[in-house]
Amino acid sequence: MIINTGMRTDIPAFYSQWLMNRIRAGFVLVRNPFHLEMITRYELDPSVVDCLAFCTKNPEPMLKHLGELKKYHQFWFVTITPYGKEIEPNVPPKEKVMESFAALSNAVGIDCVNWRYDPILIDSTYTLERHISDFEQMCRTLSGYTKVCVISFIDLYEKVIRNFPQVRSVTPRERITIGKTFSEIGSRYGITVKACAEGKELEKYGIDCGGCMTKETLEAAIGSRLAVVKNKSQRSECSPKGHLLGGACVLGNDIGAYNTCRHFCKYCYANYDRESVRRSASLHDPLSPMLVGDLREGESVHQANQKSWIDRQLTLF
Repeated sequence: MIINTGMRTDIPAFYSQWLMNRIRAGFVLVRNPFHLEMITRYELDPSVVDCLAFCTKNPEPMLKHLGELKKYHQFWFVTITPYGKEIEPNVPPKEKVMESFAALSNAVGIDCVNWRYDPILIDSTYTLERHISDFEQMCRTLSGYTKVCVISFIDLYEKVIRNFPQVRSVTPRERITIGKTFSEIGSRYGITVKACAEGKELEKYGIDCGGCMTKETLEAAIGSRLAVVKNKSQRSECSPKGHLLGGACVLGNDIGAYNTCRHFCKYCYANYDRESVRRSASLHDPLSPMLVGDLREGESVHQANQKSWIDRQLTLF
């Protein structure tokens, strides 16, 4: 199975010590974000965890732990955008993140690290022309350290509109221009550009619209074939039923928690507001088996049904 650390928060950036404590303890407890009374225990044993998947805007705090994580296969998404502190207040400068990206790639391998340039938003500062210029500069820097860049356009969720009222949708013409131009730039630097849950409209312009965290992506990262069992609770855009939106992804089981990311990005969908994050942060204990709080009196824990998905059957190919 796949253990995912990054769909609900940024564990590498803010909770690396907690994660390593869980790695050493060999298990983690996860409270269901929609049914708080439901708690699941996942064993962090490499015999049943085929891959640890990360999604972060700052991998630097985890670099010192990579030696200890060598017993696991790993797959990393690292988000690097051109935005400044007015949009991403607590994200390190992109130059610093790209340095960490290169170090991470050298440590775990080029097939294990994908770059995310998302969400793409357009305003008077981050114009279409600026995105194209910055994307090429970043491709130049990251060439040789990754083979894939995943893009998506900003989604106007209710939380996003409330926290970022001046934001607007990216127009169809802008989407096509970005897709076509980014594909051309990426090809010059050996980087395939993929779209995340953006439908098939950019496919004819050279964008890979088949999904961003696919079975094939994970197989390349771990060097083995997988007999995948999909997580039934993953969002529709990423599920087999969402194939028209590019949904062929294997998200695994997430051990994070919403309302815990302290990047405070204006476009964030995982935080309700700053006060919610502050409350969650006050309940975080690096020694607790769960990211926020601890077991309460009378609560019970459900043991996850875990098994390896690695296909060990030999083939002629």
